[in-house]
Amino acid sequence: MNFTRWSARLPGTQRRAAARAETGGSPAQRGESSVPAARAERVAEHPTEGVDAPGGVDGLPAREVLDSIPALVALVHGPDHRIAYVNDAYATAFGPRPTGAPAREALPELEEVGLLPLLDQVLRSSKPRTVKSRKVPGGRSYTFTCTPVSLPLGGPVTDAQDGGVLVFAADVTDHADAAERLRASERSQRETAVTLQRSLLPQELEQPDDLRIAATYQPGGTEAAVGGDWYDVITLGGGRTALVIGDVMGRGVRAAAVMGQLRTAVRAYARLDLPPHEVLQLLDGLAAEIDASQIATCVYAVHDPNEGSLSYASAGHLPILVRDENGTIHRADEPTGPPLGTGGWLHASGSVPLGPGSTAVLYTDGLVERRSEDIDEGVASLERALGGATGTPQVVCDRLIRALGVTADHDDDVAVLVLQQPARTGADAELFRNAALELLGGVEAAPRARAFATGVLASWRFPPELLDLGVLATSELVANSLQHGTPPMRLRLRRTDRRLIIEVTDGDDHLPRRRRAEPADEAGRGIAIVATIASNWGSRRTPGGGKAVWCEFALPRA
Repeated sequence: MNFTRWSARLPGTQRRAAARAETGGSPAQRGESSVPAARAERVAEHPTEGVDAPGGVDGLPAREVLDSIPALVALVHGPDHRIAYVNDAYATAFGPRPTGAPAREALPELEEVGLLPLLDQVLRSSKPRTVKSRKVPGGRSYTFTCTPVSLPLGGPVTDAQDGGVLVFAADVTDHADAAERLRASERSQRETAVTLQRSLLPQELEQPDDLRIAATYQPGGTEAAVGGDWYDVITLGGGRTALVIGDVMGRGVRAAAVMGQLRTAVRAYARLDLPPHEVLQLLDGLAAEIDASQIATCVYAVHDPNEGSLSYASAGHLPILVRDENGTIHRADEPTGPPLGTGGWLHASGSVPLGPGSTAVLYTDGLVERRSEDIDEGVASLERALGGATGTPQVVCDRLIRALGVTADHDDDVAVLVLQQPARTGADAELFRNAALELLGGVEAAPRARAFATGVLASWRFPPELLDLGVLATSELVANSLQHGTPPMRLRLRRTDRRLIIEVTDGDDHLPRRRRAEPADEAGRGIAIVATIASNWGSRRTPGGGKAVWCEFALPRA
């Protein structure tokens, strides 16, 4: 019988006796010294030290040894695994078991933990097997070691009926309970981080007039700590929309908290309607102040339907992918700068065409990064998947997730933001119209602008009240530009299915502000009038120098 696996659990003299029983007798019987030669002299001086005293376990039969140990031991034999022996600890744990009965009937606890097939395997292969931490009826957990033996013990196996299996079960309940408590604590911490992460993401995406947008966030599998991926959609007014996606490097609640602070800051900076690279410049300084040890990648992009393009700036993030109306994929690689929080870098803005019928994808590295391949290969795979992914933005999101092999047990967070500019035709196209007028000359440009606005708004069949308000707002914005701005000047009228937008641009970059005009003041009332009658108004600096001042009116619902 092989006592190697469990003899280490025996105390003192029992362990030595078990080892001698396995090797065929005591050292004295084999003519060997019981101690190393270097210790022989000392042992001779103390003959009783290290030698079993009379009445020790040398003379005990195996059954008495097995009966005395606290672990559970059962011996079965034959193809039916009939019970040959169970020790006192086993009988105490599960009750007495009849000798000779097959294990399937008499040892139901072994069948419940799936041990009977293992007994067959041990009997066939003559190799020991171990299963760790199995919970048995009654709630306790044991590690089972099944060792092949021959019956009668020590004799050769001449028939299948002679083969047996010694089942040794060590109680590991305390260890199993501690491990389960640790796993429960880790699950709780992860659920807290995921809940925090999801609560910091937009609960409902803003839907601008000119774009259709959908987003997907999927946390990593249960073995992966939650990361700091985030996305957002921010309507800037005047028909423009900001889109942002980022990834805080790190894991756990701290990464999610930093992500929340950066997302809040992005929304605040976006309200300033700055160029994308200036927004990233502000975020870069803030990220270093929040936590100098954590950095983040980010792409900030602005869509302007009047320009038909997507202007963007990247801080170490993966390139935006755009599929145009012909199915060609464009990769917005440059310009890009280092991640946020590194400092000392001046970011730059770039642009990529985004016309009617185009689809753009912003994403985090969890979608394309794999340990077995270069990240460029992952981006190339995403390009191929985007080339064949059609449908609504949400359908495209789902198809990209599936095509890139992202599953519930994925080892990293994934965030995907898909935007489309629909190609409108027919009656739908009638709801999206543009008209523009170059403001040439001096003061005579004001009456021309009023006449132009009156004719355009009437042709768009606006009700008289809205037409009058639109003409008044046009007059005030043009007068303000003529007085405080410089050429070139331009008036643009735009309607969507939800609003009327009036915008005046000029070559001066001083932004107007709303102020309270004193009774004696002859100026300063134009912007106040516009802010009062319009649903919203604002101003921004234009990329080529100068400024744009705009206002918008909500259209009555049909």
